[in-house]
Amino acid sequence: MAFDGRLLSGVGVLAAVVEAGSFVQAGKALGLTQSAVSRGIARLEAQVGVRLLDRTTRSVTLTAEGRDLYERVGPLLHEMEDAVTVASGSAAVVRGRLRVNVDASFASLLLARRVGRFLEMYPRVALEVITRQELGELVAEGFDLAVRFGEPPDSSLIARKLMEARILTVAAPEYLERFGRPKRPEDLKNHDCIQFRDPSTGRPFAWELHRGRAVMPIEGRGRLLVNDVGTLFGACLAGAGIAQVMEIGVRDLLREGRLVELFPDWPDERFPLYALYPSRRLSPAKLRAFLDFVGEMVREFAT
Repeated sequence: MAFDGRLLSGVGVLAAVVEAGSFVQAGKALGLTQSAVSRGIARLEAQVGVRLLDRTTRSVTLTAEGRDLYERVGPLLHEMEDAVTVASGSAAVVRGRLRVNVDASFASLLLARRVGRFLEMYPRVALEVITRQELGELVAEGFDLAVRFGEPPDSSLIARKLMEARILTVAAPEYLERFGRPKRPEDLKNHDCIQFRDPSTGRPFAWELHRGRAVMPIEGRGRLLVNDVGTLFGACLAGAGIAQVMEIGVRDLLREGRLVELFPDWPDERFPLYALYPSRRLSPAKLRAFLDFVGEMVREFAT
């Protein structure tokens, strides 16, 4: 198939539709009408000979062929954009729309209370934060990067470790008054332990305690299973049971006496926080700025 400028233009329109989520929003991003976007997609589909998008009145989704094409050309389009930015002498300008895929723990414990500072620092950036239980397809779904707790899956993405959050076992004073404080880790089998669902497996996270290289598996039983950090904290504060939580979410609660750390002599369990982004020779300034911002936010917590 002969290459011409219309093919490149059509691929650009396809990328805009995928990243914007609709023909209307893609048209706004490109300065085109909705019908012009539709014609651009139709021409591209005619050129490649397959349907690339499934359209309904409510949504636009990639077909299998469309996903394969977008995953192949998406990074190339970004590299072209970066090359043009460098050639224009504005590689350091932080601007444009930035889509970030985050898990609820990072969003509620760290990002939400500080995101206003990022927007003040970079007034030419429009930040879209999408909270997801699972990573999904970063490039195909139009995300610039992800920031998520847990070990990242094997993929072509660049994985940059940002921090390791300490895991604590805590309970509310009300719970301890009613049921007693466990004196040893083994005593937890006789207590109500609030379980947290692992989104990658659908099963509760296993309970452990760490001290140096020593790891103690815990038989943490409980009738309450949650998949949201806010619900976990709320239930624990209300005396519904004992919970294992990240230290970054409970520092103030421990200082105020609203939660009690049960096993301070087992202090070494950690849960990592990673930034994930496509492998690109030239990262956009907006992405670098957000990574620097998150890195500084993590360093502030560590001090």
